[in-house]
Order: sequence, then structure tokens, then C-alpha cells
Amino acid sequence: MARYEEALPGILLCLAVAVTAVVINNILPVDLLGVALISLLLGMMLNPVVSKHTLFTEGVNWTSRRILRAGIILTGISLSFAQVVQAGKYALLLMVFTLSTAFGVGYICRKVFNVNWKLASLLSVSTAICGGTAVATVGPVIKAQDKEIAYALSATFIFDLLTVIAFPWIGKLLGLGDIGYGLWVGTSVNDTSSVIAAGYAFSDPAGALATIVKLTRTLFIVPITLVFSWIYARKEMQNNSLQERTPVKLTKIFPWFILGFLMMVGVRSTGLLPEATVSTIARSAKFLLAAALGAIGMKTSFNEVAGVGVKPAVAGVVIDTSVVIVALVVQAMILRFV
Repeated sequence: MARYEEALPGILLCLAVAVTAVVINNILPVDLLGVALISLLLGMMLNPVVSKHTLFTEGVNWTSRRILRAGIILTGISLSFAQVVQAGKYALLLMVFTLSTAFGVGYICRKVFNVNWKLASLLSVSTAICGGTAVATVGPVIKAQDKEIAYALSATFIFDLLTVIAFPWIGKLLGLGDIGYGLWVGTSVNDTSSVIAAGYAFSDPAGALATIVKLTRTLFIVPITLVFSWIYARKEMQNNSLQERTPVKLTKIFPWFILGFLMMVGVRSTGLLPEATVSTIARSAKFLLAAALGAIGMKTSFNEVAGVGVKPAVAGVVIDTSVVIVALVVQAMILRFV
């Protein structure tokens, strides 16, 4: 009980930051920044104060771990297996190319720009899967530093801002149809809010398809998280001074909260929950993620993020641009032969 009492001030502060982020996001004319990013930035603004007072330390750490996982689990309610089927085999085929591009180019950028493997992985995961949610999920699994998580989230926002402005114009310039544009946006734009904004700016049918494709990408967070859990465990074993050769045990590295995510997807897939309930849970998930990212922000200063350097930013642009180009070319080829 004493431990929870010690954590309470920090938890309340994180929740207050999330509430403030919601208010600010509602005031803004367009949902472009998103509650999660606003909360992260607010947390970073509070870092100079919070870092000097141990009163908040326990609660901030607890929120960045436990509430983060709770938010990720509840996020599963936004997706059903029926949506994956609805997205169609062509969308899934297109995702094979975009995911391969994100991680392949990410690996090359890591070598060329000498970027830390954790940060390079977060930049690739953000582009390949679902932006901030993917970064927030994989980051703790590979024990990434808070400044690396904040950097990856910031890079995601900057690219998404550009895509929301440019994609509708480019799509019309290229003469893309609703299906082609929806597939393109759904597989190459990172954050869900940005996909919705860019999709519906083109047309309602394109926006609807793009959203479904984007939600389908979210399901890939499960195998990707498992893969990175194994990669991190292998790297830790290799870095062990004793060079132990004992095999990696799945039970020790398995991110069990992913099962909760799948369970929520299963619940949504039954169709038993009213849409109002689903919407409430989805909003709760976003709020909890915002609180957790606010906590991560409080543990990270702007100077730390800036200190990561320019090369990772260049790597992020290269990865994002590569996926955009590949998605555009492949969707054109797919629709040409159907």
C-alpha cells in the first residue's frame, strides 16, 4: 500500500497531462498533432521540474510501464479480424512489400548513417506498422531509451504532417482512383489520424479504404513485437561477458501484454459489443497511451532528443520516402493486373 501511495502523485500528474492534451487537441481546428504527441511534448516541457523532485519519480515510472501496456491492450478493440479480411488480399500483398522495404531500408540506413540499432528499429517499426503506437509498444520491449522513443515519435509526426498536406494533391496529380489512393495512403502513412485526414481529403471511399488498410497494419504489431523480443534477447546474450550459449527461452522474452491486445481484437470480432462501447474503450486506450507518453516525456528533455543528432532524422526520411515510393509503384502494378 505504501508503494502505491508513493506512486500516486506521479500517476496523477501523468493523468493531468493527458487531460490537458485532450483539451488542447479539441481546441485545435484539425486533429493533426494528436493527443499522444501533444502529451509527449507537454511531458518534455515538464521534465526540468519533474526531474528535480523525487515526489513524482515512482508514479512516472509506473505510468510509463504499466499504463502504457494497458493502453496498448485496449487499442486492440479498434480492430477486428473481419476488417483484415475486408482489406483484401491485394492490401495484404502490398503490405508485404512495404514492411520489407521499411525494415530493409532501415537496416541499410543503420549501417550507412551509423545509427543505434534500437533507434533505427523504432524508425522502421513506426513506418512499417502504425506510427506512435508501434514505437510505444516495441520501445520498452527492446529497452530503448526514453529519448530514442521520443525522437522516433517526433520524426513520425513531422513526416505525417507533410503527407497530410501533400498526398491528396499528389494523388490527384497522378490521376489515382479511390482504390489506388486508399491502398497507397493506408500502407505508407504512419499514424491513424494522419491516414484518416489524408484519405478523406481525397474522397470518402478512399478515406474509408485507407482507414481499413491502416487498421489491418496494426495487427502486424503482434508478430513484429515477438520478433524484436527475440532479437533483443539474442543481442543481450551475445553481449554477456560470459558468452553463455544457453538458448533463448520464449517464456522469458514473450511480451505477454500482446495476448491482451489479441484478446481485445477477438472481443471486437465477435460483434457482441455495441459500437458505443467500442468507441468508449478506444478513447480510453488513446487516453492511457497519452498518459504513458506524457510520463516518457517527463523522463526526457528536449536537449536529450536534440542530442541524438541529425543522422537518425535523415535515416527516418529515407525510410519513410522509400515506403511511400514502393507503395505507390506496387499498388499501381497490382491494380493493373486485376
